[in-house]
Amino acid sequence: MNPQTLSLRALLILGLWHSGRRSLASAPELKEQPKKIAVVGAGIGGTAAAFYLRQEFGAAVKIDVFEPGNVGGRLATVKIGDYEYETGGAVIHPLNLHMKEFIEKLGIPPRKDVPSKMAIFDGKDLTFEESDWFIVNFLRILWRYGFNFLRMHMWVEGILDKFMRIYQYQQYGYSFSSVDRLLHAMGGDSFLTLVNQTLEETMIDEGFSQIFLNDIVAPVMRVNYGQSVRINGFVGAVSLAGADSGLWAVDEGNKRVCSGLLYHSKSDLIPARVTSISVKVRPSKTGTTTSFYEVNYVGESGSAHSLYDIVIIATPLHQGKSDITFSGFSPPIPSHYPGLYHQTVSTLVHGMLNVSYLGTTEPASKFTVSDILTTDSKGSIINSLSSLDPVHIPKGYKRPPASQTKVWKIFSPKPLTEEQLQDMFLSWDSVSETRWLAYPSYRPPHRKTPPFILHNRLYYINAIEWAASAMEMSAISARNVALLAHHRWHQQASKIDQEDLHTRLRGEL
Repeated sequence: MNPQTLSLRALLILGLWHSGRRSLASAPELKEQPKKIAVVGAGIGGTAAAFYLRQEFGAAVKIDVFEPGNVGGRLATVKIGDYEYETGGAVIHPLNLHMKEFIEKLGIPPRKDVPSKMAIFDGKDLTFEESDWFIVNFLRILWRYGFNFLRMHMWVEGILDKFMRIYQYQQYGYSFSSVDRLLHAMGGDSFLTLVNQTLEETMIDEGFSQIFLNDIVAPVMRVNYGQSVRINGFVGAVSLAGADSGLWAVDEGNKRVCSGLLYHSKSDLIPARVTSISVKVRPSKTGTTTSFYEVNYVGESGSAHSLYDIVIIATPLHQGKSDITFSGFSPPIPSHYPGLYHQTVSTLVHGMLNVSYLGTTEPASKFTVSDILTTDSKGSIINSLSSLDPVHIPKGYKRPPASQTKVWKIFSPKPLTEEQLQDMFLSWDSVSETRWLAYPSYRPPHRKTPPFILHNRLYYINAIEWAASAMEMSAISARNVALLAHHRWHQQASKIDQEDLHTRLRGEL
């Protein structure tokens, strides 16, 4: 076989086959490892960082993970009746290789699949209702949208093929110093273009019809990011990938991945809120000076502080999300970077749906739609309405029809009023509301993202969210930052910001 003809996915498999291989060339001699590393935040980004830092720096380094709330961050569940239900990040794409690796290493099974049906609601009526028959759905979509749906699938597949390159780079130990460099390594200038224009502009340029964007694409953006087709093209493509088939979740809740990674990394969880980080210079035994980072925090026992060689920030440094201050840094590090996080309200209702609210005359006993997406119209006060299954599917479980009391999850931009709930439900016995600042408000053109490197040995995982926010994006950023911290500590500049992996691989074959 001519090595020039190897496909991206073939190269990826080749890379994964060389599991554990640190580099394509012999590594230079490493200096002494750091003694203490701090990770601020125990969501998927922070716990994945702890996992990868342990891989990179070995068993001797002490890793402390600071978290004032529950491990899992924006991955969370709530108990209603006898079962727990997902309130945060709910689905994982089949090509999310880091998340797949996590559950395999941790021995956590995926949740059993329950067949689902989708409909689209314009605020007054159901404009589309999925049939149990594939051919019926295909013909309906073909009649209304032509080949737009098939072309969208192919367009997203093309982007995913480029996206997959990051796994090859990370498998071979390559890291990137900025979000833009990481995106360029994945998709070249085309990915940088995607983050600098709206999804609507991108898809219109690709030949998709406006009616297809309004009826199909916009509802997907609303359920995944609570925003419109005017978000950036890259996060829009990530969102459309999240509407693909084969999506899965973790048995007993996605937050289990975070607690599992924390345990597997042998890190120490410190239940405290970090208030400030500063630089401290201390004399060393050799007569020179060494700098450390002082992490100040408040826990149940009051205020305390500790010194660390490396610090990883895994919580958003934005208004409404963090109050960490930074002192003694030159140039100064801001407490809040520009940009706001978008509010999505997640309301879980254990009740009986009023199907007439959806404009259907179908009896509730025959209404088996589980996921209702909404168009971007004045009549839509909600972003989505979904019938929830428990995070653990018991044996013999069948999703109840709409004529029975069950748990529904509503995403909306604002808290729902009593009157609005009365319109949607005939009755209910419990309501649980969670207000998430879950993801950035994506408004291109793409402004300068926060850096991965805040200072010499101070790193920021959540910078990646300004390209796209998803569980796998956080895991990719965690892996990148762990590699970056390792290479910079050991002065391995040849593994940072290099985009020659494919050339070097072909040279070895």
